[in-house]
Amino acid sequence: MYIELDGARIFVDTMGSSLAVDGPKMRQRRSLVVLHGGPGFDHSLLRPYFDRFADDYQVFFVDHRGNGRSTGDPSTWNLAQWGDDVKALCDRLGVEKPLVYGLSFGGMVAMSYAARHPEHPSRLVLASTAAQMDLEGTYAMMERLGGEPARKVAQRFWSNPSEEAAAEYIGVCMPLYNPIGATSAEARGRAITRFEVMFHFVRGEQRTMNMIAALANVACPTLVLAGGLDPITPLACSRRIFDALPSGLGRLEVFEGAGHGVHRDEPERAEASLRRFFNEGEG
Repeated sequence: MYIELDGARIFVDTMGSSLAVDGPKMRQRRSLVVLHGGPGFDHSLLRPYFDRFADDYQVFFVDHRGNGRSTGDPSTWNLAQWGDDVKALCDRLGVEKPLVYGLSFGGMVAMSYAARHPEHPSRLVLASTAAQMDLEGTYAMMERLGGEPARKVAQRFWSNPSEEAAAEYIGVCMPLYNPIGATSAEARGRAITRFEVMFHFVRGEQRTMNMIAALANVACPTLVLAGGLDPITPLACSRRIFDALPSGLGRLEVFEGAGHGVHRDEPERAEASLRRFFNEGEG
């Protein structure tokens, strides 16, 4: 479905019902909002993995403004707007106190949303993401995983993003994101890729963003998931997020042998961790 929102047409897909039959009554099921990475990709890269949560939750998949099937003027491609979009979409759909999962760039959006609207989420998951980029850490991990050629390809892309540099990066560096699992060629083939929004963010706000101070505004329990072999948002990025969260709200879980998007490398453990976190305090 499409939601008209602040000059943009935002694509949202759902899995699972809002109401569940519970004996003599209908029970409202909790909502899980899933925010994809990129930018420049769409929500399909998180499917079918997150479809499994439709057994207990109503799952909402969102193509961020300007990404995938969604539209939006380039002047609105920024973390403040993307974060506000999450709150506005929920308001339009009648979703209250959602569980919100953000992967990579989606985690950056989730941090913006939770810092700007701290009363809104019930629980937050920040998976393989960064409040501030650590490119030196990225280059070092790329070299560790793929040798000096991978380091040089990463440096070329992040210092001067272009279609040629992006194609080289996708071919050489992205296969290093996950040492065990991977995003299949079939999944990449069905994803909608928009390089214009990728370059807009990589050349601009991603270089300068620093949401460390803003994380003090987060007001809900927050699970930080990190891979010990993540080359693009190295473990140090997740540690900084955890340290910046208000005392008692954050939990850091490290998957030592996993890379970027721990669910790709350790799907069963990641699912168990998420369900455990989502279910705490329920019933």
